[in-house]
Amino acid sequence: MRAEDAAGASAPRTPAPLTSAPPAPALPRSTDAVLAAGTALGFLADLLLADPRRGHPVAAFGRAATAAERLLWRDHRGAGALYTALCAGGTVAAAAGLSHAVRRSPAASGALTAAVTWAVLGGTSLGREARAVGAALEAGDLAGARERLPGLCGRDPQSLDAQQIARAVVESVAENTSDAVVGALVWGAAAGVPGLAGFRAVNTLDAMAGHKSPRLRRFGWAPARLDDVAGFPGSRLTAALAVLAGPDPRGALRVLRSDARRHPSPNAGPVEAAFAGALGVRLGGTLAYGGRVEHRPVLGPGNRPVEPRDIERAVRLSRRVGALALVVCAGGRLAYGALRGGTTAVSRPPAGPRTARPASGRRRAAGEGRG
Repeated sequence: MRAEDAAGASAPRTPAPLTSAPPAPALPRSTDAVLAAGTALGFLADLLLADPRRGHPVAAFGRAATAAERLLWRDHRGAGALYTALCAGGTVAAAAGLSHAVRRSPAASGALTAAVTWAVLGGTSLGREARAVGAALEAGDLAGARERLPGLCGRDPQSLDAQQIARAVVESVAENTSDAVVGALVWGAAAGVPGLAGFRAVNTLDAMAGHKSPRLRRFGWAPARLDDVAGFPGSRLTAALAVLAGPDPRGALRVLRSDARRHPSPNAGPVEAAFAGALGVRLGGTLAYGGRVEHRPVLGPGNRPVEPRDIERAVRLSRRVGALALVVCAGGRLAYGALRGGTTAVSRPPAGPRTARPASGRRRAAGEGRG
C-alpha cells in the first residue's frame, strides 16, 4: 500500500451534515378525492336527471328482496334477520367487489361512485312528486292529490282532506330528505360505494318489511332495527342542517329540542320536528297506515296548520339541506384524507449534491477487492 493511500485510509472522514426539509403540505389521498368528486357528480346527475323511469337498480333490488321474502318468510325474528343479512349483506359484498375491481383506475372508480350515488339518491324525484301533489291541491283537485299521494308515503289517502294531505306531504319530504339524500351521502363519505349501496338496501328493506302488520311484526323486526341504526347519523345531520338552512332557525331549534323525542321513530322525530319549527307549521297527529290508525304526538303544537303552499317551502328547504349535506360529507372526506395523510407522511431530506468519497478511499477499496 502506498503511503498516500495509507494516509487517506487512516484520515477520518467527516460526514456531510444532514438537514431535514420541512414536510410538504398534506394533500388528500387520491381515493378520497375520487370519492368526493364521484359523489358530487352523482348528486348533480340526480339533480339534472332524477331517477331513471325504467331499469332503476333500487327497483331491481326490491324485486329480488320480494322473492327472498317469499322464500324465507317465517313468523320469527330469526327468519327476518337471515332475510336482512342476505339482502343487505349481499348488496354490500357486491358493491365492495366492484369497488375492488376498479380500485387501480381513478376514472373507473369515480364513474362507479357517481353511478351508484345517482342510483341511491332520490331528492329530485321526491321534490317532483311533492310538487305534483301540491299543484293538485292548489288547483282544488282533491281527487288528483289523493291519487298521487301513495307515490310519496303509505298513508290511506281516501279519508284525508286537503290540509291532511298537505301535512302528509311535508312530513314525507322531511323524512325522505334524510332517507333518500342525506343518509346516503353520510354513509358514502364513511364507507364509499359499499356504504352508499348498503344504506339504500337497508332503507328499502325497512320500507318493504319493517311494518307492524300482523304478518311482519316479527319478521320485519330486524330490517326495522337495522334501519334505525343506519339512519341515525343522517337524521341528526338533516335536523341540524334544517335548523341552519331554514327560514326560522330559532323556531326550528326550539321545536327540535322540545318535541323530537316525543315521536315514535328515533330518526323521523328529529327531522320532522326541525322542519316543523323551520317552516312554522304543525306536524304529527292522527294518521292512517294500511288500515291502522295512529295517534302521534304533535310537533310544534303552537304553530299553524300546514297549508298547500307549505309544500313548496318544504321542497326548497329539502333542496338546501341536500346541497349542504353534500358539502359537509364530501368536504369532510377530503379533510379526513388530508389529516390522515399528514399524520402518516414521512419527511425526507431534500435532494442535494452528494459528498464524494475521497479518491484514495476508492482506490483502497479497489485494491482490497483485487486481493
